[in-house]
Amino acid sequence: MKRNLVLLLLLALFGGGAWVYHKFVFAEYPSQIKQFDRDISLLDEKLISAQIIHSQMDLTANLIEKNLALSKSDSLAEDASLPFLEYITGILNNFEIKLMKLEPAKKSARLDYVRTPYTLTLEATFEELGKFINQLEKSERLITVEQFEVDNAVRKSGSMAEKGNYKKHEMILRISTLTLIKQR
Repeated sequence: MKRNLVLLLLLALFGGGAWVYHKFVFAEYPSQIKQFDRDISLLDEKLISAQIIHSQMDLTANLIEKNLALSKSDSLAEDASLPFLEYITGILNNFEIKLMKLEPAKKSARLDYVRTPYTLTLEATFEELGKFINQLEKSERLITVEQFEVDNAVRKSGSMAEKGNYKKHEMILRISTLTLIKQR
């Protein structure tokens, strides 16, 4: 019986010690670990944000570099720039869009940039026009789509259907290129 009493006393002492350890010593560790997990999550989010901003800064620097001219008389800022016209016609050929007319308009020069407008008359479907504008957005040049008009050609629908061309429409697209001028 004495032996049982000693074992019961040791069991109570061990249980009490485990309870004290769990209540006062161990209880702080899970809360500290949870706080560290939250801190790590916040730092991970900041790191990912910094990586995204860094990659966007590289893209922005590349975009500025590709559109920066030393002066207003630079070849990049001139009317009807041949590389740009070749780029446009290359995209039109890729999407099998018929270019009916391409007219460069008078450029407008400001102190820090030159805007060169172009008017394109195309014959394309809406899907082809969407792909063309999407490709313009991916260009390394700064290109803005100012306006577009679609001639739905209701009066021509009979003759176009006979040719199997009823999905194609005449479209007038006004775009502009922006060339940044380096300040001295």
